[in-house]
Amino acid sequence: MAPNAMPESSQSPLLEVTVAGAVDHKGLPAKRSTSGGWSSSYFIIGTGVAERAAYYGVEANLVNYLTGPLGESTAMAAKNVNTWYGVTTLLPLIGAFVADSYIGRYRTVVIASLLYILALGLLTMSATLSSHDSPDYRHTQKTMSSSSPSQLQVILFFLSLYLVTVAESGHKPCLQAFGADQFDGEDPKECKAKSSYFNWLNFSLSSGLSVSLLILTYVQDKLSWVLGFGIPCIMLVVALLLFLSGTNTYRYSVKRDENNAFGRISKVFVEAARNWRLSPSSEKAIEEGVQGTLSHQCSPKFKFLNKALLGQRFSEEGRKACSINDVEEAKAILRLIPIWSTSLIYAMVQAQSSTFFTKQGNTMDRSIGMDFDVPSASLMSIITITVVLFVPIYDLVFVPIATIFTRNPYGITMLQRIGIGLSLSTISMAIAALVEMKRLRIAQDHGLVDMPNATIPMRIWWLVPQYVLLGLNNVFAYIGLQEFFYDQVPNEFRSIGISLSISILGMGSFLSSFLIYFLEKITGGDNQESWFNDNLNKAHLDYFYWLLLGLNAIGLATYMHFAKSYVYNRRSVS
Repeated sequence: MAPNAMPESSQSPLLEVTVAGAVDHKGLPAKRSTSGGWSSSYFIIGTGVAERAAYYGVEANLVNYLTGPLGESTAMAAKNVNTWYGVTTLLPLIGAFVADSYIGRYRTVVIASLLYILALGLLTMSATLSSHDSPDYRHTQKTMSSSSPSQLQVILFFLSLYLVTVAESGHKPCLQAFGADQFDGEDPKECKAKSSYFNWLNFSLSSGLSVSLLILTYVQDKLSWVLGFGIPCIMLVVALLLFLSGTNTYRYSVKRDENNAFGRISKVFVEAARNWRLSPSSEKAIEEGVQGTLSHQCSPKFKFLNKALLGQRFSEEGRKACSINDVEEAKAILRLIPIWSTSLIYAMVQAQSSTFFTKQGNTMDRSIGMDFDVPSASLMSIITITVVLFVPIYDLVFVPIATIFTRNPYGITMLQRIGIGLSLSTISMAIAALVEMKRLRIAQDHGLVDMPNATIPMRIWWLVPQYVLLGLNNVFAYIGLQEFFYDQVPNEFRSIGISLSISILGMGSFLSSFLIYFLEKITGGDNQESWFNDNLNKAHLDYFYWLLLGLNAIGLATYMHFAKSYVYNRRSVS
């Protein structure tokens, strides 16, 4: 099992061949030539591909399972999917905290993998209880009313579904952060490789997802939900074995000191509050307390936290004062809040791809040839295919060309990259709204408004542009957010940094769910047709998309305001 700390006696004088702050699987200083780097990250990326393929094998078609075998309404299913997705992407904050503070990233990934396998096994078991999984039902489901699921099936399904959430909370943030840990941020060559790692990680994940979504959604729609949930379980077993096979090659981060990083940063806020009323010519007193080094080492923002340094002069005897480094780490956390909050609207847009986009596709002409219908959920693979196609273009073409003009070795800054993604998110909602307006008009022209199960004579490929834009959005915004939060948090909070980027999607999903609930109450009152009517031909998803476009535009403007004044940590290239 991976070590958590490096013994005093294990420190080696051969600093030129070892990596500072990292050890190998034996607890010895990690040698640069034999540990970490791309050779180790391949195991981690391969593990991530298998895990993501398994996860999306459940998430991508979840709305159809809820409205099919579990018999929920479209609005209720969308709210349940958004709620589950929100919890799944917010809980990693807790999983990452436990990993970074106590048990380490390696151990967390192993434990989470075992729990993941158990959860998917139970999910598969719940599907065996459904009468909707029989071939006879699948043949007649469009002409027969659905039977209600048993209470046992519903309880077991949601229990296993949220057990997946718990497993995901430790697996995803720790695996991605552990992969980035294989590159030394203090070495110029490895630092640039770390930036490319996030690009190629998402390229690999999307490659696996494209195949997984096409195959698993077809299996679930046409063959069996049992098989459709069972295959992801097998994928997780493969992922765990692959991860364990790379144990001897990994670099393992060690703590800066014995004190808990969360405790150190929390103490900064406590000490600053405690010294709030002290004002013995503040700036001068603090400078004297740290031997005049404050003006050279402290950032100018959030100066109120500098009062935590007064403890070095005015603290009671025996109480250890906050260091300048602790104060700077606390400031780094505060600087992230405006960027995090202004990215939430973008996440609300992303949430539509697995809910209303999928339900729209169900009503459209999905036929290819005479006997094959494209599963509407499989269109989510367009997002991943777009990522697969454009990540190499971004890393190998866009970055070198941009470097010529910006003189930035990364082409553009992380915040500029995120901003481009937010702009694409706004455009995607405009296209989604226009396509939905066309779909509703065709349904009305052909007299299909009161026929929810009828196929609208409009090809499903009309939805492709909005999926492509969401894919481009991921290339810029999502990957940019991953790299930004990993890079800008304190060193010992790297898993938490990744979980912060994940939590944006979770909170955005919650906000989407709340907005749907609120709008359904308003638009569905007084016997009016709700914007989210189960009969999508009577619904008005186009209004909802236009509303999201407006909110996204406001979010983008606010983001640009905060991004312009953001001060990068000194270790990063801004």
